[in-house]
Amino acid sequence: MFIKPDYNLKRIYDINLEELKASGIEAMLFDLDSTLMASKSGVYSEQMRAWLEKVRKDFFIAVVSNNKNSEYISKVKSISDFPTLFCAAKPNPQKVLEFIKQYNLAPEKCVLVGDRPLTDILCGKNIGCKTILVDSVTADSEKKIVRFVRFLERLSIRR
Repeated sequence: MFIKPDYNLKRIYDINLEELKASGIEAMLFDLDSTLMASKSGVYSEQMRAWLEKVRKDFFIAVVSNNKNSEYISKVKSISDFPTLFCAAKPNPQKVLEFIKQYNLAPEKCVLVGDRPLTDILCGKNIGCKTILVDSVTADSEKKIVRFVRFLERLSIRR
C-alpha cells in the first residue's frame, strides 16, 4: 500500500500557512510526539510555542495523539491551551471524526500534520482531510535505529 501526503516537508516550520489559508483550510490537527515536541517529553520548545501562536492567529489548532499514558496526558493538557484528543487510535478515523465534529469542523477544512505515514497520514486520508508529513522535531538527535525505522516506514510513501 502506498500513501501520498498532500505535502511532504522536512520541518514543521516549513508549512506554508498562507497557502493553507488560501486553499480553505480552517483547522490544523497535530500529532504530538515527535511532531510538536520531543517524544514523551511533555514540553513544547520555545520555538514551537511561538510558531503555534502564529498558527492560531488564522487556524483552529488541536492535538490528536495515540498516547495512552494518563500521567503524560495530564502533563500535556496542563501546558496546552488548545483542545487535545488522546487515545485517538490513528489510523482509525472514528475518534478523530467525533472529535472534530465537537468543534463543528468539516474534514475538508482540516489538515492533519504528523511525522508518521502509517498512523498520522493514513488517518488524515481516512477522514478526508489534507495531510502534511513532517520529519521528527528531534530528527538530528534520534538514535540510528529510530531513524532506520522511520526510513522503512517512509517507503510506504508515494512521492
